[in-house]
Amino acid sequence: MTRIKTILFVCGTGVATSTAVNVAATEAMKQRGLTFHARQAKATEVPSLADDVDFIVATTPISGSVTKPVIKGLAFLTGIGKDKILDEIEAELRK
Repeated sequence: MTRIKTILFVCGTGVATSTAVNVAATEAMKQRGLTFHARQAKATEVPSLADDVDFIVATTPISGSVTKPVIKGLAFLTGIGKDKILDEIEAELRK
């Protein structure tokens, strides 16, 4: 049985952009047959939350002290390279 992974979606406020990316990633992964638990946070909260998640999707820079994998999610805002980012999220979920 595969454990359901947890993604931490991060933006500057933990409300607006991270919500949009969370919704887009959830829908895209659902189409790929994948599910996950989602959490959202602002960038300053990441060091205290990172231990409880499998990886992070961030639209803003986060602390360099975080050891979990970080996927840069700016492509969700620009649309450029979004498919590549979705492939990266899928690859992390399938590990």
